[in-house]
Amino acid sequence: MSVLRVLHLVGSAVDEFYGDLSRLYAENCLEFTANSALYEFHIAYVSPDGQWRFPKSLSSEDLAQAEPMSLAEAVQVLTALNIDVMLPQMFCLPGMTYYRALFDLLNIPYIGNTSDVMALTANKAKAKAVVAAAGVSVPEGELLRAGETPTIAPPAVLKPVDADNSLGVVLVKNPADYDSALKTAFGYSDEVLVESFIELGREVRCGIIVQDGELVCLPLEEYLMDKDERPIRSYEDKLKRDESGDLTMVAKDNNKSWIVDPSDPITERVWEAAKKCHVALGCRHYSLFDFRIDPNGKPWFLEAGLYCSFARTSVISAMVKASGTSLDTLFQTMLNNAL
Repeated sequence: MSVLRVLHLVGSAVDEFYGDLSRLYAENCLEFTANSALYEFHIAYVSPDGQWRFPKSLSSEDLAQAEPMSLAEAVQVLTALNIDVMLPQMFCLPGMTYYRALFDLLNIPYIGNTSDVMALTANKAKAKAVVAAAGVSVPEGELLRAGETPTIAPPAVLKPVDADNSLGVVLVKNPADYDSALKTAFGYSDEVLVESFIELGREVRCGIIVQDGELVCLPLEEYLMDKDERPIRSYEDKLKRDESGDLTMVAKDNNKSWIVDPSDPITERVWEAAKKCHVALGCRHYSLFDFRIDPNGKPWFLEAGLYCSFARTSVISAMVKASGTSLDTLFQTMLNNAL
């Protein structure tokens, strides 16, 4: 078996936050999937100024020493490297869309969903409309632009339509709070999705991997919620900066999230809805969806998060581990899917 030349596409074309987030996951993936007998890893790093670098590692020192180059120069390097497969590690919107499309143009296969699917699901309103048409339950909602006012009565949740990690998400309980909530949400997007608040029962994520052409649903991950103290998940529940300024993951704490016993009655209901979402949205290789479970046990689609860095800390990696499969096997399965 020949060694696969795998390119990790890291960084952000938008800002340092998304660049740090990308590095956080990519470094973990590089560490825990390294196997010189199977893979030859390469790194391409994109910075917010649009320049590319090909560092030896993702350390600050190696990034600083790597030669910056234009897209045209980077394409020449990519061609010369003769890459077999690319792993997208960029979480900004251009990284999930334009940069994946570039590799389609270069005829370099990559793990994960295509640029058009990523563009669709990055827009919460569009993704919601597609899964609703497939028969999946979604909260009542409306899409607002600047100057428009909500018609949905509180309680309601306001979301920037294309932001991630709960940035700008606000729960409104009184009509008088709409103005400040809209100001917050519009700070992250030109459009804001307003949804009726689904009373808290539970909140879970469901992952699916494609194995031998079949959709395999993974054990659910549930998040610590509280009707009064934590009725929705916020940015602070997911990410934070440590004392040195480095980005760290909060949600991976065992006290804040855990794997649901597959015998739990909600599992089959969520799996059924997740499969409909995967097919309706045109997903490939794998998918990941957030669901709100109301007090009656009914799952409601919240959003799709169609990315996985294959780091040990990735949600899908944790789900796969809980199912009894190793990260190495998952990584090899996804590489085979891409190739």
